This record gives sequence, structure tokens and C-alpha cells, in this order.
Amino acid sequence: MTYIILFLVAFGAATFLPLGSEALYLYDLEAGYSFFFLWLFASMGNTLGSVLNYWLGLKGEVYLKRKGYLSGRKMRKAKEVFDRFGGVTLLLSWVPVIGDPLTFIAGVLRYRFMWFIMIVFAAKATRYAVIGFLLQSMSG
Repeated sequence: MTYIILFLVAFGAATFLPLGSEALYLYDLEAGYSFFFLWLFASMGNTLGSVLNYWLGLKGEVYLKRKGYLSGRKMRKAKEVFDRFGGVTLLLSWVPVIGDPLTFIAGVLRYRFMWFIMIVFAAKATRYAVIGFLLQSMSG
């Protein structure tokens, strides 16, 4: 049950919900649960939360255009920039405050989904691994 709760909190934390999964992750590590499974469930939950943001971006593009927030010219320019630097910016998907909007924008701009998944998972999994290793090195 611990792993499922962490998965759900990590999922929610990757969306626009004001949740933080790191504290629960650290608590569970301190409680002696499996480092590997905590890392896996947190990384997967957080990545899938970003996939939800991506999907909302895909579906939200029509709404944003209709409301006048996006024009065809702005979209083309943003897509060119994101296609060129999108992968690099998605490495910041783990960063609080800016990471969630980046994953949403990737959906709006229809960034290649397979690249999106690989980059976002790598960024988020690395964050959880680093946090876990830092905790272990400090406590033992």
C-alpha cells in the first residue's frame, strides 16, 4: 500500500495540484521500504502525471486558440523553438513551479511523445535517485 500511495502522490505532484512527493518519498525511505521500489513507483507516478499535463496540452490547444491566447504564427514560432530546444527544457520537468507548465506546453506544441516520455522519465527518475542517495549518504 505504501508504494501505491507514493505513486498517487507523485502522480498528483506532477500535475498542477500543490503536492510534494519528495517528503513522502524520504519518509518511506527512512521507514525502511525498498529503495528500488520507492524510486520506481515515485518515478513512474511522477512521469504519468506529466503525461496527463501533456494530454491536457494536446486537448487545450483548441481552447487556447479559440480564446485568442494562441495564433497560428505564434504557434509555429513556439513549435520551432521547442522542437530545437524542447528536449533540453524538458530536463527541467522535475523542477517545482516550472516543470508542470513545461510538460503542458510540450503537449500544446505536439512535441514528439516518445521523446517526451524518455526525457521526462529520465529527469524525474534521476531526481528521485539523487534524493535517495543523498539521504542514504547522510544517514549512514
